[in-house]
Amino acid sequence: MIPEIRKEFNSRYSDEVYNNYLNEIWQWTNGEIDFRISETPLFLDNNLTDRLTEAADSILKILQTENFKRNSFNAVPEELYVPNEDEHPLFLQIDFAITKDPNGNLEPKLIELQGFPSLYSFQTEVDRLNRKYYKIPEGFNSYFNGLNEESYFKILKSAILGLHNPENVILLEIEPDKQKTRIDFYITGKKIGIKPVCISDIVKDGKNLYYTDRGKKVKIERIYNRVIFDELLRRNIKYNFDFRDQYDVEWAGHPNWFFKISKHSLPLIKGGYAPETFYLSSINEYPENLQNYVLKPLYSFAGSGVVVDLSKDLLEKIDNRENYILQKKVEYAPLIETPDQFSRAEIRMMYIWIDEPVLVNNLLRTSKGRMMGVDFNKGKTWVGSNIAYHT
Repeated sequence: MIPEIRKEFNSRYSDEVYNNYLNEIWQWTNGEIDFRISETPLFLDNNLTDRLTEAADSILKILQTENFKRNSFNAVPEELYVPNEDEHPLFLQIDFAITKDPNGNLEPKLIELQGFPSLYSFQTEVDRLNRKYYKIPEGFNSYFNGLNEESYFKILKSAILGLHNPENVILLEIEPDKQKTRIDFYITGKKIGIKPVCISDIVKDGKNLYYTDRGKKVKIERIYNRVIFDELLRRNIKYNFDFRDQYDVEWAGHPNWFFKISKHSLPLIKGGYAPETFYLSSINEYPENLQNYVLKPLYSFAGSGVVVDLSKDLLEKIDNRENYILQKKVEYAPLIETPDQFSRAEIRMMYIWIDEPVLVNNLLRTSKGRMMGVDFNKGKTWVGSNIAYHT
């Protein structure tokens, strides 16, 4: 990375400044903390920035091929297929682990990807408060393609609203005020002007959908969809309409892309930036080095159901093999120097795809455990989410 910038950042760091930073960011949730924000962003050198953008672009090209479109046709479970699918995802995110290549150079490796939005608004707040509380070197940006906060929100607003008034566009979620990502909903509401609405509060009238705002019945013309179907099914949520029916409504992020660009896509992506991945149902003979693979369910979110320690006996007991993949493990590089040890990193490259896919921003996740996520980082510091800066 850039040793002199890391050295200066670490020397300036103080718990007092970090706590003030957290206090301001969590004002959005009245001081309630929903997930861990790391003490530090990541500063990328030009080489790693170039490799990240090259890797993301190479995967994006695969996603646009006719072969990929054919192979992803059956990714959506029949009982969850939503009509009026658009030609491409509106939101696309590609997650890379930062590893080392055989020559010892830092290299991104594909971990996950999704045709579904996540923290598009929250990441702007992370950048704003990093700049307020920390010294971010001149010329370093989190946005791509010459964007700044103003031009970024212009694109995001266009993607979410389309040609509709904010009043007729909603952010759809399951109990939005109880979600761990609710801070993103609140920032989106303020910046874009739309209301987070619980799926169970939607009312159907023929082909029209409505929500209630301060006692007023309001027609929904466009939906910024944040509903995770896995959660919808797992919690057996009751609601008053059927996703599979035809409605007079547009989708800002069509639900089918949640399945089409997902873990289901990973075995279809080949190349130097993608680890070897198979559908479990396609394997007649397991790899001898099973300890070097991880098992992932196709239809899950936020790492749920992932098995790190594999055996043939465990795999043989799986009945619905078509719903799992085997992915070769990647070895994360010790990347960010911290007061006690190096942390490892994943970087999410975030696209908005209106007419063409545009790389707009990024998200950083760091860990000192075997995997990313809360369960592997309990009691550790300088881990969690933040953002990466590049020149």
